[in-house]
Amino acid sequence: MGIIEKIKEIEAEMARTQKNKATEYHLGQLKAKIAKLRTQLLEPPKAWAYLFFFFDLSLSLSLLYIYGSSGGGEGFEVTKFGHGRVALIGFPSVGKSTLLTMLTGTHSEAASYEFTTLTCIPGIIHYNDTKIQLLDLPGIIEGASEGKGRGRQVIAVSKSSDIVLMVLDASKSEGHRQILTKELEAVGLRLNKRPPQIYFKKKKTGGISFNSTVPLTHVDEKLCYQILHEYKIHNAELLFREDATVDDLIDVIEGNRKYMKCIYVYNKIDVIGIDDVDKLARQPSSVLNFDRLLAKMWEEMGLVRVYTKPQGQQPDFSDPVVLSTDRGGCTVEDFCNHIHRSLVKDVKYVLVWGTSARHIPQHCGLGHGLQDEDVVQIVKKKEKEEGGRGRFKSHSTAPARIADREKKAPLKT
Repeated sequence: MGIIEKIKEIEAEMARTQKNKATEYHLGQLKAKIAKLRTQLLEPPKAWAYLFFFFDLSLSLSLLYIYGSSGGGEGFEVTKFGHGRVALIGFPSVGKSTLLTMLTGTHSEAASYEFTTLTCIPGIIHYNDTKIQLLDLPGIIEGASEGKGRGRQVIAVSKSSDIVLMVLDASKSEGHRQILTKELEAVGLRLNKRPPQIYFKKKKTGGISFNSTVPLTHVDEKLCYQILHEYKIHNAELLFREDATVDDLIDVIEGNRKYMKCIYVYNKIDVIGIDDVDKLARQPSSVLNFDRLLAKMWEEMGLVRVYTKPQGQQPDFSDPVVLSTDRGGCTVEDFCNHIHRSLVKDVKYVLVWGTSARHIPQHCGLGHGLQDEDVVQIVKKKEKEEGGRGRFKSHSTAPARIADREKKAPLKT
């Protein structure tokens, strides 16, 4: 039985099981088994061929023929460019290529048939003195997490993005949104969620230490022990800082989840009624018009523009330094590292003008947090003069120790 068949069998068993107090431990174990199988499903299957190489050469060659050789082929990944990356995800023929052309000016073929886009097409958005890379990905279908329609490659590229734009057909928005969210969650993407406040650390000895700082209503100590034993973990520290669920605990144990922000972009709103448009507009993280899209994208990405000011000169507003929380941080130290790695050790203090300063200008250290459109002037340490200062300064080049000085020749008598 393959991995996909095992997952479907466990999902069918979960659907047959009634949800009550007596079955919550059994359901928790089944969820842990599904998470383990989905992690195995993401691993490349061609690695199994090398396990049989020393035992059966013919079997090894057969597996390599079925799953492909180790050589590289045409992939979806493109080189990162700009200050941020945004991925377009959606079903075929929902308007992703048209949106890319309108936002970036890059031509992406659009037609009336499905799967017009077969590879990743990049474009650049110029907005607020920044460059944002926009990726037009092929449409994904139901079952993409299992490899249908090259769905794994599409989702892998979206994992490398800073934010996801989910393009939806307004007439089928609710069904498509649930399917796409389910497919992305199956491969470890968590949309518009924050990491659970659970501390987990494996140990070599000592057993399992279970603690919580808040009352737990979804899990208890026995259920956590069973899930950890399912992963063959018998020595660990576990601390709950919030009322988390079983799925949150499994995500922390797996450790390969990525939490991303997602904006739901609705296209073809002219085919639905005004009541449905009003309902969609009131949903969180939803955009229905073109004018609001760029502003919402900028807001969710959290980019911070910082302008430099040389000493005794006017600020340079032409080329800002762009920082973000997801890419390094937004402190003065991150700003210095962005300019040059060796600049931090030479900084004496910085002067900051802008919304992050309490007064204009403010003397700040390396830990000061910067905000959008701040102006920063770096004051460097002065080099120390050798030999002292003032009347203590020595102009002699003689060695400091008497023993090292050159002896003069004796006087002739």
